[in-house]
Amino acid sequence: MSRSPARLPDDFAASLGHAIASFGFLEEALKRAIFALSLDGLGKRPDDRAVASFLQRMEDIADDTLGTLIDQFIKQMGRAQIRDEDKLAAELRAIRNNRNLLCHASWKPSEIQGRWRPSFLNTKGEVFPSDMGQEDIDAIAAETLRVAGRVVSIMRATGIDGEWVGHDPVS
Repeated sequence: MSRSPARLPDDFAASLGHAIASFGFLEEALKRAIFALSLDGLGKRPDDRAVASFLQRMEDIADDTLGTLIDQFIKQMGRAQIRDEDKLAAELRAIRNNRNLLCHASWKPSEIQGRWRPSFLNTKGEVFPSDMGQEDIDAIAAETLRVAGRVVSIMRATGIDGEWVGHDPVS
């Protein structure tokens, strides 16, 4: 058995990279949405202590992982009574699992042409049950971007939009 990993085909590796980039975009969208949804908690005339607390919380969120951001966003959605909150929360949790799989798996060639086996054991001791093809990775990226779009629309509904660092505004 070789000690070095098998080289992923370029197309598969590119799809994997695009999927991972979609998780990064979702993280940015979640941070912005959490900020936007949290502003109303300050009230009309916040005192210095409330502002300092809010700013510290926003600074802490800047370093949070996708999983923690998802949990924080779900809490904020509950407070703001967002439509289809349960459905969106379930979609975000599925994305968290897919992100962990795609970012942390060691990929082994499958017996099936064009498919790869992600060798990944999650924190619950579960193993990913099946091989994946490029179309599976592309579907995960597309779903992640669709959900990120929903998060952005929730943020924009608060009246906050603004420039996105390094991006044209999302439509």
